[in-house]
Amino acid sequence: MTAPMTPRATARLQFHKDFPIDAAVPLVPYFAKLGISHLYASPLLKARPGSTHGYDIVDPDRINPELGGEEALERLVAALRAHDMGLILDIVPNHMGVGGADNGWWLDVLEWGPQSPFARFFDIDWNPPDPALNNRMLAPFLGAPYGTVLESGDLALHFEPESGKIYAEYFEHRFPLAPRSYAVLLSATDEPQLAGLAQVFRALAVEGEPEAIRAAAGLALDMLRHHAETPEGRAQVDAVIAAHDPKDEAGRARLHALLEVQNYRLAWWRAATDEINWRRFFDVTSLGGLQQERPQVFEATHRLILKLYADGLIDGVRVDHVDGMADPRGYCRKLRRRLEALTPRRPAEAPKGHPLLLIEKILAPHEKLRLDWMVDGTTGYNFMDEVSGVLHDPAGAEPLAATWHAMTGRPADFGEEAREARRQILRYNLASELNATSFALRRIAMRDLSTRDFTLTGIRRALTEVLVHFPAYRSYLGIAGRSEADRKLLDWAIAGARRTIRETDRPLLDLLDSWLGGDPPRTLPHGQRRERQRAAIRFQQLSAPVAAKSVEDTAFYRYGRLISRNEVGSEPSHFAETPAAFHSDCRDRAKYFPNELLATATHDHKRGEDTRARLAVISEMPEEWAATLTRWTRLNSVLKKEVDGEPAPDATDEIMLYQSLIGAWPLDLDPADDEGLDALVKRLAAWQEKALREGKRRSEWAVPNEPYEAACRDFLTAMLAKDRPSRLREEVAALVGRIAPAGASNSLAQTLIRCTSPGIPDLYQGTEFWDFSLVDPDNRRPVDFPARKAALEAGEAPAALLPHWQDGRVKAALLARALSLRARQPELFAKGDYIPVEAEGERAAHVLAFARRHGDAASLTVVTRLPSRLLGEGGLPLVPSEAWGDTALRLPLALAGLQWRDALGGEGHPAGEALPLGRILADLPVALLESTPK
Repeated sequence: MTAPMTPRATARLQFHKDFPIDAAVPLVPYFAKLGISHLYASPLLKARPGSTHGYDIVDPDRINPELGGEEALERLVAALRAHDMGLILDIVPNHMGVGGADNGWWLDVLEWGPQSPFARFFDIDWNPPDPALNNRMLAPFLGAPYGTVLESGDLALHFEPESGKIYAEYFEHRFPLAPRSYAVLLSATDEPQLAGLAQVFRALAVEGEPEAIRAAAGLALDMLRHHAETPEGRAQVDAVIAAHDPKDEAGRARLHALLEVQNYRLAWWRAATDEINWRRFFDVTSLGGLQQERPQVFEATHRLILKLYADGLIDGVRVDHVDGMADPRGYCRKLRRRLEALTPRRPAEAPKGHPLLLIEKILAPHEKLRLDWMVDGTTGYNFMDEVSGVLHDPAGAEPLAATWHAMTGRPADFGEEAREARRQILRYNLASELNATSFALRRIAMRDLSTRDFTLTGIRRALTEVLVHFPAYRSYLGIAGRSEADRKLLDWAIAGARRTIRETDRPLLDLLDSWLGGDPPRTLPHGQRRERQRAAIRFQQLSAPVAAKSVEDTAFYRYGRLISRNEVGSEPSHFAETPAAFHSDCRDRAKYFPNELLATATHDHKRGEDTRARLAVISEMPEEWAATLTRWTRLNSVLKKEVDGEPAPDATDEIMLYQSLIGAWPLDLDPADDEGLDALVKRLAAWQEKALREGKRRSEWAVPNEPYEAACRDFLTAMLAKDRPSRLREEVAALVGRIAPAGASNSLAQTLIRCTSPGIPDLYQGTEFWDFSLVDPDNRRPVDFPARKAALEAGEAPAALLPHWQDGRVKAALLARALSLRARQPELFAKGDYIPVEAEGERAAHVLAFARRHGDAASLTVVTRLPSRLLGEGGLPLVPSEAWGDTALRLPLALAGLQWRDALGGEGHPAGEALPLGRILADLPVALLESTPK
């Protein structure tokens, strides 16, 4: 037997130097027994040394030696194959780690500029509006203004004997010198031999065949290397470097003159915001964008990935940040075809079938994944939003928003908060990207006499308003122009811009509509058509980071109606999902993307799956929550300090802190446990610092407001201090104690829905037990796998563990039983129809149920929904049987007459048209039934 190519269930593992590939090998039997068919690995290609995530790849041709290299990967795959399991690999085609001294491609571009064979690998504008950067690139890696750094002596020349090269070094950053500039460098000495070498370098042609120029430079550098091998020659080279010592005025002047003739301009890191002329990942200057639309880039960055697939070491890929690329559709289709073409070459023992191709894609609530991309689906953010939404009470939306607005003065509507954040991001964080797109549009305007009078400033204002109102990550202009879906997105954005733009700028909106999506007139010369297409691509590659930075990384930390809905893939203004909408989403997934990933926790989540499930209970008790906030803010007001004339923390940060405290409070934490409280405070303090800086209101990453942050940290520590008269510790613990059972019920519902819905359930490392994590790095803490192994080995039924639900074993047992059914009935869950099952009776709104049917096999999933008001006084996450009253499931015709067995270890259920909830959910808040032969 070999592993199936298409996974039944995946388990995501985060690899890093403290958890290398070999660390996963002994875990394979555990995951196999749990019901996992494929491990899903974080990026494994060579990343920056010490990387904790792997998304900063510096060499795409090697498995990261810090993780054990290809030998370790082969050992892991051998273990997986021995258990009929496979491997899915996370790949990063959009960007690479740049700066530093470890990316050979990047260093070559710095050295050779536009003549480098890698110059077109990175998305660099070699002809930007700033003439000072013509054929040069901004290198904003200095920690202070250029002149200050030069005077400090931290930027200095060094000689590399192995290569004969001289380079500038600034802490971890290396800046190679252009070969032609060695003539200037070596002219700083009277030594005849070096003067002769200077003439050799001076002879390097600026024009000519690149290979010939590189060969000549190589010979010249070889001569310098040989010269430096003698003590006398090395002393002469050292003298040249000493002549450029920045610690004296003359040396500093020489060093500056040398740096001014390089293919880059060194700059303070803050200059990137306004002047950078190459695409980054969002606003992260250490990650440089790649041009995957160029065939040579695709080949170079996918060579090893395709080999791993052809050799049977991986069985599919997860594509990171697909929206960063110029042509996501073209990229995905090409990758699909290349993988499919290699399938016949895979070893006999490797799984056969179609490779899995998943993409990281954030979908707006109204947006559907394009059907022509030839992908299996997304990595599951949309499902994470849907399942969380259906566990929130829509009745809580308005009162919670009103409480938030009344107590903070912040907008009650998330959309207003997001638009304000978009303007701020465009003004400060992505100003250079906005400028570059505006310049591209200005060039188009200058081509036509009727539009040349529209100014750069006016275009930038109009473009800003369109981006502020853009309702999705991006559009996808194709060869044939824009699709109907893209037209609607741009229409939406332009309609919003018309409401907020200056009257005098409104005519520009019609032009933007044409330039950014309409098919360029066929009468235009090829160069102008290409110019328009390039401007549209720039716009699309700008709208995605604007959305990510302003929504997920800013507004999510400003809007606190209920932060369980501030999650990657979610739209906080979309507070809750109706059961009918959830069923519709699942039916669509079964029809169009049956192999899409189903995630409820990821390495990027803002808070853990069980943190969100617990906070969702607040949606059922908005009045009590308002009263709690009123009391706590009054009790703790004396702990606040004044910073910049305002209280610290202010109401916005204070209320979001309370929610994080409630969500992250461990179930076994006694309020008298000082050590446990200290550990929780440290976790919350790390979250708080990140939240304050991401929110960009009173602090930010670029310029941390240390007094405000310190005051907020002191407030956190003081409010949970031991022996406070207010006894807030006890009040928090009491509130958590009241809502935690309902939260656990939500969590078990979420787990079972994930395991039985159309798609592939994904388990994020460690979330077999309760996951009350916060944003990274809290969600990447080490996992206690021995405890999880022991729970699985015990094999106890979920119902038997429910009385001890606080230890998390009931969740692990539920997961194991559900995945066991998937393993026994793979066709049922891979291909089965999705059938909504309606409830009737007085508690019908408190249940969600659906069936899967394939041939003679069927399953029935039943979960408690909105449980808070129905739970008894026993402290269990279980609605008493009598509380269900006359509520029953009305089975549709497709399920009539089937006999049912409880797949979670309980009793059977006879055939009939109705199933009483009081009986089905007597022992657990969820039920999974499977049909039995008649």
